[in-house]
Amino acid sequence: MTATELAEDLIRHAEQVMGTVVSIHVRPGPVPPDQVWRALAEARHRLHRADAVFSTWKSESPMSRLRRGEITLSEAPAEMASVLDRCSTAKEWSAGWFDPWAAPAGVDPTGLVKGWAAHQSLRALADAGVEAAMVSAGGDVATFGERAPARPWRIGVQNPFDRATIAAVVESPGAVATSGAYERGHHVFDPFRGTAADHLASATVTGPELDLADALATGLLAGGRPVMERICERDGYQAMVIGLDGTITATAGFPRV
Repeated sequence: MTATELAEDLIRHAEQVMGTVVSIHVRPGPVPPDQVWRALAEARHRLHRADAVFSTWKSESPMSRLRRGEITLSEAPAEMASVLDRCSTAKEWSAGWFDPWAAPAGVDPTGLVKGWAAHQSLRALADAGVEAAMVSAGGDVATFGERAPARPWRIGVQNPFDRATIAAVVESPGAVATSGAYERGHHVFDPFRGTAADHLASATVTGPELDLADALATGLLAGGRPVMERICERDGYQAMVIGLDGTITATAGFPRV
């Protein structure tokens, strides 16, 4: 499913990919329309490319073939090595609570890939020179510029106990990633216990790069509040968690409004 509309000064597009609907909002500014549409096409292409390469549901994807031992990393598409390198960084930053290599069926970078794909899509728009854009893939949102002059992008964090309401509003510093149990239950893997993580209802991380924010949110959901201290050590990254009792805890610099 794809759909594009013009609303106010924004181009809004919805793309079904990676098992979800990715929303793209673009404020073109003075960029010519044909250049904007080419950039939007490239942004969509990058999302589908990521799905084709990294899907663990598609049996013939390079990632599935790597997991089965049919190809080596050197034989895989080049972006796979780059993504796994980013996974190594996220593993270190989260003290091991985000660990794609601990997955029972083989390395699974899913917890970082969606954010990485959204960021790659956003870069296609930024490279085209548009004034502002937002790419939202489920709980992962990447932005640059402002929604309108002097109006920053504001991202709602869903209430994990009532999906019709918002638990918090975040003024986007570039990337906002949320991992929670409200859509698929306790699906995040605890790499130390080897079971589903059940410490928190949801975890949100903000920062300059969505792939790392995405992975850190996954690690935070798995490890609980102690992982927040590790996240705060990284320049530009902040975190917020919602406990199973509904209690909200955030780091001092979390951009909640």
